[in-house]
Amino acid sequence: MPMADGAVLVGRAAADMLQSAAGLLVMVGVGYAMGWSARGGFAAFAGALGLLLLLRFAMLWIGIYLALVAGKPELVQAVQILVWPVGFLSNAFASPDSMPGWLGTAVEWNPMSATATAVRELFGNPGGEPGGVTAAVLWPLALLAVFFPLAVRRFHRLGR
Repeated sequence: MPMADGAVLVGRAAADMLQSAAGLLVMVGVGYAMGWSARGGFAAFAGALGLLLLLRFAMLWIGIYLALVAGKPELVQAVQILVWPVGFLSNAFASPDSMPGWLGTAVEWNPMSATATAVRELFGNPGGEPGGVTAAVLWPLALLAVFFPLAVRRFHRLGR
């Protein structure tokens, strides 16, 4: 398989990450314009943004893999619908304490919950729990360890 084909996959991922970073900066800017502020200092602020982008990077490779498995461009939109439950089944919108026991447990194990908790902690906002940063780093790294090689392998198989 020519190297240029692999570069297309990496180039697409890089373009998506740039778009995600730009979108994140716009959200932060709008938040500041509306009166929100990060209270943890610049290093904590940069760390929180880094955690958000790390999770985005991991989710990007999950999406690339699922799109490659789907095989047809028309199916990519159907695959994207799978992302919604991950967001809604996290502590980004509601506390797991307010949920039934089994659901609260599932929410606590959601990688997005780990990132949301750590970001709240680093921004110095209510709802952050000390020590959540480790899980927010390990979850995306574990997802990347699984889905990055799967996506690359699947991509190489399509080129044959």
